[in-house]
Amino acid sequence: MAEFAYPHLEGLTDAYDRDGYAIVRGVLDPDLIAELDAHIEWLRERHPDLKPEAIGHWLIAEDPFWVRFISDDRLLNIAQEIVGPDIAFFAADYICKAPGTGRPVIWHQDATYWPLNPMDVVTFWFAVSNSGPENGGVRVVPGSHKAGLLAHVESAAESRNVLNREIDPEKIDEDRAVDLVLAPGDISMHNPYMLHGSEPNKSDRWRRGGSIQYMPATTQIGEPDWPSAFLLRGSPVEGINTYRSVPKYVEGEHMAFRGCEEWG
Repeated sequence: MAEFAYPHLEGLTDAYDRDGYAIVRGVLDPDLIAELDAHIEWLRERHPDLKPEAIGHWLIAEDPFWVRFISDDRLLNIAQEIVGPDIAFFAADYICKAPGTGRPVIWHQDATYWPLNPMDVVTFWFAVSNSGPENGGVRVVPGSHKAGLLAHVESAAESRNVLNREIDPEKIDEDRAVDLVLAPGDISMHNPYMLHGSEPNKSDRWRRGGSIQYMPATTQIGEPDWPSAFLLRGSPVEGINTYRSVPKYVEGEHMAFRGCEEWG
Protein backbone atom coordinates (compact mmCIF):
# COMPACT_ATOMS: atom_id res chain seq x y z
CA MET A 1 0.00 0.00 0.00
CA ALA A 2 1.52 3.31 -1.10
CA GLU A 3 1.38 5.97 1.62
CA PHE A 4 2.64 9.54 1.58
CA ALA A 5 2.87 12.25 4.24
CA TYR A 6 1.73 15.64 3.02
CA PRO A 7 3.40 17.69 1.53
CA HIS A 8 5.91 15.02 0.44
CA LEU A 9 4.33 13.70 -2.76
CA GLU A 10 7.30 12.39 -4.74
CA GLY A 11 6.32 9.12 -6.40
CA LEU A 12 2.57 9.64 -5.87
CA THR A 13 1.69 9.59 -9.56
CA ASP A 14 3.64 6.37 -10.20
CA ALA A 15 1.99 4.62 -7.23
CA TYR A 16 -1.47 5.80 -8.28
CA ASP A 17 -0.98 4.64 -11.87
CA ARG A 18 0.36 1.27 -10.73
CA ASP A 19 -2.09 0.41 -7.94
CA GLY A 20 -5.10 2.56 -8.81
CA TYR A 21 -5.09 4.18 -5.37
CA ALA A 22 -2.87 5.81 -2.74
CA ILE A 23 -3.11 7.34 0.74
CA VAL A 24 -1.84 10.76 1.80
CA ARG A 25 -1.58 11.28 5.55
CA GLY A 26 -2.08 14.50 7.51
CA VAL A 27 -3.55 16.64 4.74
CA LEU A 28 -6.27 18.51 6.67
CA ASP A 29 -5.70 20.33 9.97
CA PRO A 30 -7.80 19.73 13.11
CA ASP A 31 -9.62 23.08 12.83
CA LEU A 32 -10.82 22.26 9.31
CA ILE A 33 -11.82 18.75 10.43
CA ALA A 34 -13.92 20.33 13.21
CA GLU A 35 -15.60 22.61 10.67
CA LEU A 36 -16.35 19.66 8.39
CA ASP A 37 -17.91 17.79 11.30
CA ALA A 38 -20.00 20.86 12.20
CA HIS A 39 -21.03 21.22 8.55
CA ILE A 40 -22.28 17.65 8.46
CA GLU A 41 -24.50 18.39 11.45
CA TRP A 42 -25.63 21.72 9.95
CA LEU A 43 -26.72 19.97 6.73
CA ARG A 44 -28.39 17.08 8.55
CA GLU A 45 -30.51 19.55 10.54
CA ARG A 46 -31.58 21.35 7.36
CA HIS A 47 -32.16 18.21 5.30
CA PRO A 48 -33.61 15.62 7.70
CA ASP A 49 -35.01 13.72 4.71
CA LEU A 50 -31.50 12.83 3.50
CA LYS A 51 -29.77 9.74 4.77
CA PRO A 52 -26.32 10.48 6.23
CA GLU A 53 -24.78 8.31 3.50
CA ALA A 54 -26.12 10.64 0.80
CA ILE A 55 -25.57 14.33 1.53
CA GLY A 56 -24.69 15.18 -2.02
CA HIS A 57 -23.26 17.40 -4.69
CA TRP A 58 -26.53 19.16 -5.56
CA LEU A 59 -26.19 21.10 -2.30
CA ILE A 60 -22.74 22.47 -3.17
CA ALA A 61 -23.39 25.21 -5.71
CA GLU A 62 -24.88 27.63 -3.17
CA ASP A 63 -22.83 26.53 -0.14
CA PRO A 64 -19.74 28.71 0.35
CA PHE A 65 -18.18 26.50 3.03
CA TRP A 66 -18.23 23.43 0.83
CA VAL A 67 -16.77 25.31 -2.14
CA ARG A 68 -14.12 26.80 0.15
CA PHE A 69 -13.27 23.28 1.36
CA ILE A 70 -12.95 21.67 -2.07
CA SER A 71 -10.80 24.67 -3.12
CA ASP A 72 -8.30 24.12 -0.30
CA ASP A 73 -4.77 24.44 -1.68
CA ARG A 74 -3.64 21.26 0.06
CA LEU A 75 -6.27 19.24 -1.78
CA LEU A 76 -5.58 20.98 -5.08
CA ASN A 77 -1.82 20.45 -4.73
CA ILE A 78 -2.43 16.70 -4.50
CA ALA A 79 -5.01 16.73 -7.30
CA GLN A 80 -2.55 18.56 -9.54
CA GLU A 81 -0.18 15.61 -9.30
CA ILE A 82 -2.84 13.47 -11.01
CA VAL A 83 -4.89 15.76 -13.28
CA GLY A 84 -2.45 18.57 -14.06
CA PRO A 85 -2.50 22.33 -13.40
CA ASP A 86 -5.96 23.15 -14.80
CA ILE A 87 -8.26 21.64 -12.17
CA ALA A 88 -12.03 21.43 -12.53
CA PHE A 89 -14.51 20.03 -10.05
CA PHE A 90 -17.26 17.53 -10.78
CA ALA A 91 -18.93 16.49 -7.51
CA ALA A 92 -18.54 15.79 -3.82
CA ASP A 93 -20.60 14.05 -1.18
CA TYR A 94 -20.57 13.45 2.53
CA ILE A 95 -20.92 9.68 2.92
CA CYS A 96 -21.41 9.10 6.65
CA LYS A 97 -22.41 5.90 8.44
CA ALA A 98 -24.22 6.07 11.74
CA PRO A 99 -23.24 3.69 14.56
CA GLY A 100 -24.85 0.30 14.13
CA THR A 101 -27.06 1.34 11.21
CA GLY A 102 -24.69 2.70 8.57
CA ARG A 103 -25.33 0.94 5.26
CA PRO A 104 -22.79 -0.84 3.07
CA VAL A 105 -21.67 0.37 -0.35
CA ILE A 106 -21.63 -2.56 -2.76
CA TRP A 107 -18.64 -3.34 -4.99
CA HIS A 108 -18.64 -0.93 -7.91
CA GLN A 109 -16.63 1.33 -10.21
CA ASP A 110 -17.35 5.04 -10.09
CA ALA A 111 -17.03 5.34 -13.87
CA THR A 112 -20.30 3.48 -14.45
CA TYR A 113 -22.27 6.34 -12.85
CA TRP A 114 -20.65 9.48 -14.27
CA PRO A 115 -21.41 11.45 -17.48
CA LEU A 116 -17.78 12.38 -18.16
CA ASN A 117 -15.86 12.34 -21.44
CA PRO A 118 -13.12 11.27 -21.30
CA MET A 119 -13.30 9.43 -17.97
CA ASP A 120 -10.28 11.35 -16.73
CA VAL A 121 -11.07 12.09 -13.08
CA VAL A 122 -9.79 11.20 -9.61
CA THR A 123 -11.78 10.57 -6.44
CA PHE A 124 -10.49 11.72 -3.06
CA TRP A 125 -11.93 10.21 0.10
CA PHE A 126 -11.42 12.56 3.08
CA ALA A 127 -11.67 11.26 6.63
CA VAL A 128 -13.49 13.36 9.24
CA SER A 129 -13.48 10.51 11.78
CA ASN A 130 -11.37 7.40 12.05
CA SER A 131 -12.30 5.07 9.23
CA GLY A 132 -11.49 1.37 8.99
CA PRO A 133 -12.97 -2.11 8.69
CA GLU A 134 -14.71 -2.01 12.06
CA ASN A 135 -16.91 0.99 11.14
CA GLY A 136 -17.44 0.49 7.42
CA GLY A 137 -14.33 2.04 5.88
CA VAL A 138 -13.50 1.90 2.18
CA ARG A 139 -12.03 -1.29 0.67
CA VAL A 140 -10.26 -1.51 -2.71
CA VAL A 141 -8.90 -4.25 -4.96
CA PRO A 142 -5.39 -3.07 -5.92
CA GLY A 143 -4.70 -2.98 -9.64
CA SER A 144 -8.32 -3.66 -10.58
CA HIS A 145 -8.53 -0.36 -12.49
CA LYS A 146 -6.46 -1.91 -15.28
CA ALA A 147 -9.38 -4.16 -16.31
CA GLY A 148 -11.38 -1.17 -17.56
CA LEU A 149 -15.13 -0.77 -17.14
CA LEU A 150 -16.97 -3.92 -16.06
CA ALA A 151 -20.67 -4.64 -16.46
CA HIS A 152 -22.90 -3.52 -13.60
CA VAL A 153 -26.37 -4.92 -12.95
CA GLU A 154 -29.29 -3.77 -10.84
CA SER A 155 -28.68 -4.71 -7.22
CA ALA A 156 -31.02 -7.24 -5.64
CA ALA A 157 -30.16 -5.66 -2.29
CA GLU A 158 -30.79 -2.05 -3.31
CA SER A 159 -32.81 -1.18 -0.21
CA ARG A 160 -29.95 -2.23 2.04
CA ASN A 161 -27.18 -0.53 0.07
CA VAL A 162 -26.22 3.02 -0.79
CA LEU A 163 -25.99 2.24 -4.54
CA ASN A 164 -28.44 0.56 -6.89
CA ARG A 165 -26.03 -1.17 -9.28
CA GLU A 166 -23.31 -3.67 -8.57
CA ILE A 167 -20.70 -5.85 -10.23
CA ASP A 168 -21.26 -9.60 -10.40
CA PRO A 169 -19.80 -10.80 -7.06
CA GLU A 170 -18.14 -13.71 -8.87
CA LYS A 171 -15.91 -11.19 -10.66
CA ILE A 172 -14.59 -9.82 -7.35
CA ASP A 173 -11.59 -11.47 -5.72
CA GLU A 174 -12.21 -10.29 -2.16
CA ASP A 175 -9.12 -12.12 -0.94
CA ARG A 176 -7.12 -9.37 -2.68
CA ALA A 177 -9.13 -6.53 -1.11
CA VAL A 178 -7.31 -3.97 1.06
CA ASP A 179 -8.91 -1.93 3.85
CA LEU A 180 -8.04 1.77 3.74
CA VAL A 181 -7.49 2.73 7.37
CA LEU A 182 -7.60 6.51 7.76
CA ALA A 183 -7.33 8.97 10.64
CA PRO A 184 -9.07 12.36 10.64
CA GLY A 185 -7.29 14.59 8.14
CA ASP A 186 -6.02 11.74 5.95
CA ILE A 187 -7.19 11.25 2.40
CA SER A 188 -7.19 8.29 0.06
CA MET A 189 -7.48 8.65 -3.70
CA HIS A 190 -8.61 6.19 -6.35
CA ASN A 191 -9.05 5.74 -10.08
CA PRO A 192 -12.62 5.82 -11.54
CA TYR A 193 -12.20 2.18 -12.68
CA MET A 194 -11.03 0.96 -9.26
CA LEU A 195 -13.15 -1.81 -7.73
CA HIS A 196 -14.15 -0.57 -4.29
CA GLY A 197 -16.90 -0.73 -1.71
CA SER A 198 -17.44 -0.79 2.04
CA GLU A 199 -19.11 -2.88 4.72
CA PRO A 200 -21.90 -1.69 7.03
CA ASN A 201 -20.98 0.15 10.20
CA LYS A 202 -21.48 -2.39 12.97
CA SER A 203 -19.52 -0.41 15.54
CA ASP A 204 -20.74 1.99 18.22
CA ARG A 205 -19.17 5.07 16.59
CA TRP A 206 -19.71 7.15 13.48
CA ARG A 207 -17.74 6.81 10.28
CA ARG A 208 -17.71 10.34 8.88
CA GLY A 209 -16.09 11.56 5.70
CA GLY A 210 -16.83 11.91 2.05
CA SER A 211 -15.67 11.96 -1.53
CA ILE A 212 -14.49 14.65 -3.95
CA GLN A 213 -14.02 14.31 -7.70
CA TYR A 214 -11.39 16.47 -9.41
CA MET A 215 -10.73 16.39 -13.14
CA PRO A 216 -8.62 18.21 -15.73
CA ALA A 217 -10.31 21.06 -17.56
CA THR A 218 -10.24 18.86 -20.69
CA THR A 219 -12.86 16.49 -19.22
CA GLN A 220 -16.39 17.39 -20.28
CA ILE A 221 -19.49 16.94 -18.12
CA GLY A 222 -22.11 15.37 -20.38
CA GLU A 223 -25.19 16.71 -18.58
CA PRO A 224 -26.24 20.33 -19.18
CA ASP A 225 -26.63 22.61 -16.16
CA TRP A 226 -24.65 20.29 -13.90
CA PRO A 227 -25.19 21.77 -10.42
CA SER A 228 -21.62 21.66 -9.13
CA ALA A 229 -19.24 22.49 -12.01
CA PHE A 230 -16.45 24.79 -10.83
CA LEU A 231 -13.01 25.68 -12.16
CA LEU A 232 -10.76 25.64 -9.11
CA ARG A 233 -7.26 26.26 -10.50
CA GLY A 234 -5.74 27.22 -13.83
CA SER A 235 -7.54 28.01 -17.07
CA PRO A 236 -10.68 26.62 -18.75
CA VAL A 237 -10.69 24.93 -22.16
CA GLU A 238 -12.92 26.65 -24.67
CA GLY A 239 -16.10 24.73 -25.50
CA ILE A 240 -15.71 22.08 -22.78
CA ASN A 241 -17.68 23.16 -19.68
CA THR A 242 -19.57 26.17 -18.36
CA TYR A 243 -18.48 26.82 -14.79
CA ARG A 244 -20.47 28.34 -11.95
CA SER A 245 -19.46 31.38 -9.95
CA VAL A 246 -18.22 30.86 -6.40
CA PRO A 247 -21.07 31.51 -3.92
CA LYS A 248 -20.63 34.40 -1.50
CA TYR A 249 -21.13 33.96 2.23
CA VAL A 250 -24.36 35.47 3.60
CA GLU A 251 -24.66 35.72 7.39
CA GLY A 252 -27.69 33.85 8.68
CA GLU A 253 -28.10 31.93 5.44
CA HIS A 254 -24.89 29.90 5.47
CA MET A 255 -22.80 28.17 8.12
CA ALA A 256 -20.08 30.47 9.45
CA PHE A 257 -16.48 29.31 8.98
CA ARG A 258 -12.94 30.67 9.23
CA GLY A 259 -12.56 33.57 6.80
CA CYS A 260 -16.20 33.48 5.73
CA GLU A 261 -16.56 37.28 5.69
CA GLU A 262 -13.92 37.54 2.94
CA TRP A 263 -14.96 34.42 1.02
CA GLY A 264 -16.09 34.76 -2.58
